[in-house]
Amino acid sequence: MSRPAADQEKLDIELAVSDRYSAASQAAETALCCPVQYQSQYLEVLPQELIERDYGCGDPSRDVQAGETVLDLGSGGGKVCYIASQIVGQAGQVIGVDMNDDMLALAREHQPIISERIGWNNVRFYKARIQDLALDLNRLEDRLQEGPVQSTADWLDVQRWAARQRQEDPMIGNDTIDVVISNCVLNLVETSDRQQMFAEIFRVLKRGGRAVISDIVCDEPVPDHLKADAELWSGCISGAFVEHEFLQAFAEAGFYGMEIVARQSEPWAVVEGIEFRSLTVRAYKGKEGPCLDHRQAVVYQGPWKTVEDDDGHVLRRGERMAVCQKNFQIYTRPPYQDQIVAIEPATPVSENKATPFNCREGSVRSPAETKASTSPLTILPGDECCGPDECC
Repeated sequence: MSRPAADQEKLDIELAVSDRYSAASQAAETALCCPVQYQSQYLEVLPQELIERDYGCGDPSRDVQAGETVLDLGSGGGKVCYIASQIVGQAGQVIGVDMNDDMLALAREHQPIISERIGWNNVRFYKARIQDLALDLNRLEDRLQEGPVQSTADWLDVQRWAARQRQEDPMIGNDTIDVVISNCVLNLVETSDRQQMFAEIFRVLKRGGRAVISDIVCDEPVPDHLKADAELWSGCISGAFVEHEFLQAFAEAGFYGMEIVARQSEPWAVVEGIEFRSLTVRAYKGKEGPCLDHRQAVVYQGPWKTVEDDDGHVLRRGERMAVCQKNFQIYTRPPYQDQIVAIEPATPVSENKATPFNCREGSVRSPAETKASTSPLTILPGDECCGPDECC
């Protein structure tokens, strides 16, 4: 019985990606990467083989911080994982996920010597599809060795086993990761799996965590005949996201505060007039939950007259905009905090007295409201200066 055309195309893409990256694990392939300036001090402990067989288009490790738990999607030979290991330090953790056995073998081969040079071993590598971070494929292979699939009943039993694994003992648990990074890999995933892929990134991140993704984007939609070219797809070209749709995918998954951290000015490749370039995006998790009024306000400092966030809340420059506690906390953290003046109420509002609040009304918070429950005072300046060097 012939396979449906869509399934055949998906199989060809996955096979092409697997074959090409297996070959690239054995010998460097320059066509698979953009020039990237990694922080040189972190490359000193890496074998030249790993440096040469890294295929990326950006450096999301620059956004990693000490002590964090980092997840690298499509970790390949492990170069970015070993860079991140040095940044997070002994107190942090780094998890690499890849589907390619040869790339995983390359990453693990050098782990003992790199760990000795760094002084700690805080990197783990798993085999999995990045759109299914709950299922450890090495566990699945062990399960199949114990009981090979020889009938429909066997196949259904394996499906049930996999579902239980995802639910009861996921490879990467919910809300466990501080930062998800990836370097030129998301574009290799079949289009039909991308919604699940972004949902998985969102699932594993802690509240307040972030995704920092470098990938190839295009300035126009890629036509079907290029998408059907397995060579172009495996070469990080025909599977590229349209630039604005890449950011929109984060928004649709529930992220907020999406920023373009780096954008390649000149295209890396041009095919039939379509430009392909590297883009690094940072996005945050943590806007879930009710809106409750704690009499808080924020002042947007400018330079724009007004700004609108990802959920339609409008801030007007210089005005005390009323916000709920959840948005107050969001605005006083990255990426907004440098543009915001936070105004707390003089008398804190307890959780049991906070009432539901509609942030989207765009109302101004009266200064009298933030000063509520305090006695009216008159305080005039005295003879003393208010600054260390000169008077106000």
